[in-house]
Amino acid sequence: MTSTETIEALRAELVELLGERGVSADPKTRERASVDEATMSPILSEQLPLGLADLVAYPASAEQIAAVVAAATRHRVPVTARGKGTGNYGQGIPLQGGLVLDTTRARAVVEVGDGVITAEAGASLALLERTANASGRQLWMYPSTAQSTLGGFLSGGSSGTGSIAHGSNWEGFVVALDVALPGPEPVLAHVEGEDARPFVHTYGTAGVIARATVRLEPAQDWRAVYASFPAFEEALGAVRTLRALDPLPRLVSADRATVAERLPADPAIPAGRASLRAIIDATALDEASSLIARVGGSVEDVREGAQQTVKVSMLSYNHPIWWLKKNSPGREYFHVEVGGEALIDRIHEVEAVYPGGMLHIEAGHRFPIGMLTAEYTGAADVYAGYAKLVELGVRVHSPHQFYVDHGVEELLALKERTDPDGLLNPGHLGVPELAVTLPAQAKI
Repeated sequence: MTSTETIEALRAELVELLGERGVSADPKTRERASVDEATMSPILSEQLPLGLADLVAYPASAEQIAAVVAAATRHRVPVTARGKGTGNYGQGIPLQGGLVLDTTRARAVVEVGDGVITAEAGASLALLERTANASGRQLWMYPSTAQSTLGGFLSGGSSGTGSIAHGSNWEGFVVALDVALPGPEPVLAHVEGEDARPFVHTYGTAGVIARATVRLEPAQDWRAVYASFPAFEEALGAVRTLRALDPLPRLVSADRATVAERLPADPAIPAGRASLRAIIDATALDEASSLIARVGGSVEDVREGAQQTVKVSMLSYNHPIWWLKKNSPGREYFHVEVGGEALIDRIHEVEAVYPGGMLHIEAGHRFPIGMLTAEYTGAADVYAGYAKLVELGVRVHSPHQFYVDHGVEELLALKERTDPDGLLNPGHLGVPELAVTLPAQAKI
């Protein structure tokens, strides 16, 4: 724990740097800044609250982000970076208190270049997409929560809309980063290419992403496509065929009727039928409609415009499970992130791992991915299913953890150089006793 005197000294210094409105010690503000969407996980929910910020700072530029990190370093106060707080794993919770560095005011779009866009960490992906569209381009990918910040998506996210073509956000999406590193003076380290990759999806534990340059591609004329099927198995067939369209879809999601009926009411999601939502290039609409009909489905609607495609994005990945939980009073659901062809080929065995199991599926980059959900009966039951899934050929990622489990050895070596005192998001690199470790080849 950091002493009250130290926190007050840091607060005074940050007021000088950011002004009175740029730092807060208000209890409610600190509480809001110390939570994210970890309540998606009943296992994490049982552990909350996991931490509480002593201060919250709101730097308004990449340079101010670096200055705030330097000030915290001089006072030896832990720093946890934060975007919009839409992460699902507790990765933005300040486990050891200290300073939460909220980046949402550092939202300038710096430049649109030749196939790239540069912006500060707090810029939303929706803003970057609109800016790119104005010059006839589009982002490689953006998260299903399109209002998430660039820094938050790169630090805590992994994939999303557009990832069918481009994979995860550490697979070529990031061209360069300016990273704020701990030290007595402000430091913005510029890293490019492979040197930037180790800072991505590592929860700000090795450096705080303050500015980023990410890839663009020529804009496409997208359509939001809604289809329904008498049975989920037919929707799975559509997922498999649609992910091979040329041009590739930007997104393909499907749910059983039980889950689809918990989504926001929409005439294009009829009751009692499995639902598929997709973002399809206009030139591939006829082929997509034919493929959907061939496996027994009906196209319910085709909608044009960026607002419509973003709406489809907001009904993908974790979002259907969020709606299932929200609209199922008296029931508690958990989910496990899963991947592999077995999600289609062995769907009944996969869902049977958990009593009443239901799969939300996405067309992925290399193989289908999804969220397997069921009613929650305890952490031990959830974890016991992991090995059974792996035996079926399913890749697994546990969303019931708040620590980095991607490229950990490389990250530890990097952190020894960039953060030897362990001030950046402490506690998010240790593996809790409750966690279950999976073999690398079994992970998504």
